[in-house]
Amino acid sequence: MRKLQFSSLLLLALAATGIAYYKGISLSSLMADKDAGKATFIPINSKHKPGRLNYASVQPLLESRCASCHAGFDAPCQLQLTSYEGLQRGASKQPLYETRLHAIPPSRLFIDGKSTEDWRKQGFFAVLNEKANFPELNLNNSLMAKLLVLKRNPPLPDNGNALDPDHSDDCPTLAEFADFQHTQPFAGMPYTLPNLNPSEQETLLNWLQDGAKNSLPPVLSEPALAEIGKWEQFLNDTTPAMQLTARYLYEHLFTGHLHIKDQAANEFYRLVRAKTPPGQAIEELDNLHPFTAPAIGQFYYRLRPVTETLADKTHAVYELSDGKMARLKALFLSPATTVAQPPDYATTPYAQPFSSFKDLPVAARYQFLLDDAHYFLSTMLKSPALNSQEGANGFRDQVWIAFWQPRTELNAQTNQFLSANAPFLRLPTASGESGGFAEWFELKSLQQQYLANKATFTETVLLNNQEIDLKQLWDGGGSNDNALLTLFRHNDNASVVKGLQGKTPDTAWVIDYPLFERLYYLLVADFNLYGDSAHHLNTRLTLSLLRSEAENNFLHFLPKAVRPAVHASWYPDLGNRWLGVFSTPDFANQSESAVSYQSQDYPHELLGKLPKIVAPLPIAAANPPALPAPCPQEPCTQASVPEPIVAVPVPTPLPDPQFDGFIAQLNALKGSEITALPEVSFLRITTATPDQDPVYTLIRNRYLSHVGVMFDDGQGWQADKDTLTVLPGLVGSYPNQFFKVASEQLPDFANQLKQAQTDTAMAQFYNKYGVARNDPQFWASYDGFNQKHRDGRPENGGIFDLSRYGRR
Repeated sequence: MRKLQFSSLLLLALAATGIAYYKGISLSSLMADKDAGKATFIPINSKHKPGRLNYASVQPLLESRCASCHAGFDAPCQLQLTSYEGLQRGASKQPLYETRLHAIPPSRLFIDGKSTEDWRKQGFFAVLNEKANFPELNLNNSLMAKLLVLKRNPPLPDNGNALDPDHSDDCPTLAEFADFQHTQPFAGMPYTLPNLNPSEQETLLNWLQDGAKNSLPPVLSEPALAEIGKWEQFLNDTTPAMQLTARYLYEHLFTGHLHIKDQAANEFYRLVRAKTPPGQAIEELDNLHPFTAPAIGQFYYRLRPVTETLADKTHAVYELSDGKMARLKALFLSPATTVAQPPDYATTPYAQPFSSFKDLPVAARYQFLLDDAHYFLSTMLKSPALNSQEGANGFRDQVWIAFWQPRTELNAQTNQFLSANAPFLRLPTASGESGGFAEWFELKSLQQQYLANKATFTETVLLNNQEIDLKQLWDGGGSNDNALLTLFRHNDNASVVKGLQGKTPDTAWVIDYPLFERLYYLLVADFNLYGDSAHHLNTRLTLSLLRSEAENNFLHFLPKAVRPAVHASWYPDLGNRWLGVFSTPDFANQSESAVSYQSQDYPHELLGKLPKIVAPLPIAAANPPALPAPCPQEPCTQASVPEPIVAVPVPTPLPDPQFDGFIAQLNALKGSEITALPEVSFLRITTATPDQDPVYTLIRNRYLSHVGVMFDDGQGWQADKDTLTVLPGLVGSYPNQFFKVASEQLPDFANQLKQAQTDTAMAQFYNKYGVARNDPQFWASYDGFNQKHRDGRPENGGIFDLSRYGRR
């Protein structure tokens, strides 16, 4: 009845306005689907004056309330609400993370579809009205409007954590919405989170009522255009050496967000290959991998502006400047690099960086990676390859990382070695049908042959038959703060920070050039999110081989006789024949260590020596407070703390010295004392001056007796050996919990945390200091952490993802 009444009224209104074209129109022809009218009808806001709202009007709301989940490759239903183009594309029922026998067509926003019609052919369905532009239809043909209104009644249950976030991938079309709203009455948007306030919801609904109009794209400034022109001219130089250099740069920067120094903090670019030359509108090529041949003969490298909301989980920043360009020229073009003709693109279904770029100096390639090691590790850890528990379980929860020293004087010998061993350094098949376990066993066998060859090369060439010592580790050249890094795994995702952070871990990595390159290609350039499950499995298993290789490199600095025992202490479960398949220790193949030891706790003593390999760097801040120094696992007392890390500059933001005692107290907690904490928590200490409230990240490092075994969620977790790392600022893209603590309550917070070891005690702790999903102040807390992130790191701060919030 409602449907007929509405149709009649609409016809009368049209007739009264003299629009003859619509004579005889029926509501069924205007509704996106004949069943859509069965869903709750949304009345228009008659008080709203149309014409005042466009995408720019609602973008801040979409960014802070919708893109907090609907961003990037893991957005529910592939609905990306980070741009107008994402809204136009709509949603899909095709999950990207699933078990599948065959690859699926890629669906990268801005690349694999150029129009709404393209996306509809690929199975995406509308979330905005795509029928006639009338206010009633704009609302009632909009799936987005339906989901917003569904949130009004009923509200979120008292127990906001009771809803299963995994149901966020229920993807109803408009035709299915009538049934959906009855079976899932709490599934309105934002899903499992508090509703928008009335003003926010009214603004969004009014914009939808007006037809969800776009706004004009931002206009680049003249200085920005000049810088873009400079870089595009540099990258498109036609000399063979520059063509090969540009190809290498593109393959390593194509996923990054490039920022031009001294330009606006919110202006970023992607390096793309395009049909169109500089000066013309960019028509990006749609190759799935950066190492595959473009479909056209002549193409151009272009800097394409990033127009979507910046999400921390996909935001890795590489800075461009005059100094950077001079550095690249010095590395790759001076002295003159001889390239007779750039090699053809690989015809194999996997990357071949050691063959493709053999004419570029090895030391130059390696130094390019080292100069911005934090950036390259970030792109790896933010790759869709690791965005799952199965993907990330190749890592321990806390890993210190150092790098092998580049050897410019051995360029020729190293290049010859890598060229000869390129067949042993191959990666999993990136396109087509993968070979499954059979391919992985082949890759493992190839790696073992490479490691044997590498042992001989290292001993005879790199070490010149001398014992290995700490001089073989990169010291950062006295001015680079990328020399030492810390990797943190947070169950199904990971992050990396500069410096050696937290208590001294059990294991560490030493990365050399061949390993660095393979890690990057495996997780970034070579990984195919849309590939079959065999490809995903081989990527994950190969990651275990490379992790083991990095740990082996660390073992080589220990006395030769103790290496097997140390490795066994790291992974006691690997005595199991099945688990041992995933490990490839080669500790017997390398020469003796020349490192001097004063105790028999060799690994921890070696880890304590790592900070000393790097010369102290200039520190801009006057008398900055020191970060907590690393200490042995047991006990963590001041008497046992090694010398403070002075090698790496204190990161921004600096810790607040007035809270040093509290932070030290938290850092000392371990085992059952941190039972209540999830993987990543954000802590805000409230003071009399909110703008100066310090924020910290609490990272729980689980102790795992083995890693790298597929489908083993437990991974030998021994919770009584867990440790806590507290860092100034905000680290991690997927916070699990927010805490808000007044400065005068800090002692009680620490004490209650230690005591929260039962369900009742944990509930009391969270009720007092935690921010629940249904907390009326949830969005204020979320906005506050995002703003602190931007304030502390203007170019690097993207919004945090809430899809893991409340899980512990």
